[in-house]
Amino acid sequence: MDIDTIQNVKRRYNIIGNCDALNRAIDVALQVAPTDLSVLIVGESGVGKEIIPRIIHDNSPRRHGRYFAINCGSIPEGTIDSELFGHEKGSFTGAIGESEGYFGVADNGTLFLDEVGELPLATQARLLRVLETGEYIRVGGQEIRKTNVRIVAATNVNMQKAISEGRFREDLYYRLNTIPIQMPSLRERGEDIIRLFKLFAREIADKYHFPQITLTPDAELQMLKYKWPGNVRQLKNLAEQMSIVSEERIIDADRLRQFIPQDRETTQLATIQHDSKSHQYESEREMLFTILYELQNNMGDMKRELNNLRQKLEENTQIGSRQSHLPTPINRQDDNDGEAHHHHAPIEEAEAEEISENESLNLDDLNRQVVEKVLEKHEGNRKKAAQELGISERTLYRRLRRYGLIDD
Repeated sequence: MDIDTIQNVKRRYNIIGNCDALNRAIDVALQVAPTDLSVLIVGESGVGKEIIPRIIHDNSPRRHGRYFAINCGSIPEGTIDSELFGHEKGSFTGAIGESEGYFGVADNGTLFLDEVGELPLATQARLLRVLETGEYIRVGGQEIRKTNVRIVAATNVNMQKAISEGRFREDLYYRLNTIPIQMPSLRERGEDIIRLFKLFAREIADKYHFPQITLTPDAELQMLKYKWPGNVRQLKNLAEQMSIVSEERIIDADRLRQFIPQDRETTQLATIQHDSKSHQYESEREMLFTILYELQNNMGDMKRELNNLRQKLEENTQIGSRQSHLPTPINRQDDNDGEAHHHHAPIEEAEAEEISENESLNLDDLNRQVVEKVLEKHEGNRKKAAQELGISERTLYRRLRRYGLIDD
């Protein structure tokens, strides 16, 4: 392991930290870069796996070729084959032209397949063929095409468990896992936690032009004891929250306990205490219950508005009846005696139809607002938003299309 080379790489890619596991991951990336071997990066969500494939590509003979990072978990199952392998004109609804796909446009380059464990089984079979033969067929096509692409994949899934459950092909796993690289979790990186926190605190202070927050020694010790289930991403969010919310610029252990739990074994964030009255959530589930409660209140308001609308409709109908000389007859066949009768159309039925329609529209608006709020909270991360909403990513994708929040 050449420490000087590793330090140069860290400076180039702004990598903060000096733990042995991180240095080892960078060292393996540099060693495998000159080859065409497939690499599988394994690590928890939020540890920064995306930097390793960039290092591999930039230090490989392919560095002048194209590099694409693809989040396999964010592409709907119905379109992922087309995204990766391309499609022919007219191969499916909306295919108004042909597409090269990533394997076509990245020829002689590198593809980073993030969240590869989320690939559908059919797509896994196509990917295995490319890795073994360099050949693929576009969706809706028959011509066999060749590509020379280097694959670097990453996952936070327990692949052995996924294989045993039939969710991932064992042969593909071993083909991808030619060179494994393990990215350490934040709780394994020791003093790197404090270094990273200082970096994030400095960045947000510079961005918003206010004094940087600092930690006392006892607060630093408490940070080192925490398990950091969200890893670097969680640490950055915490630094931003503390920088904005805390009135004190020097954070001691007592103040820190308002942001992270005292129990070193827990993986839950503590409730953030604000000086002013505000909502406090002890868990994600309670937050969802609160959202549903607020929706229920909104529904109550909406029903009151609908009742007011019903009263106005009745008043207008009564005025119209007094002004008209004769009622409009409507023929209706009686089911019992077969005789035709003349009578007025029931006002209640007409109102019910209109109210149902308005209620549906208002529910769509409310659902759209909830989806927008949750997406905004997670900075557009669909996977996290779907988890918080209790739906699948594909269901969330369909709702986003229905509400016009993404382009078709």
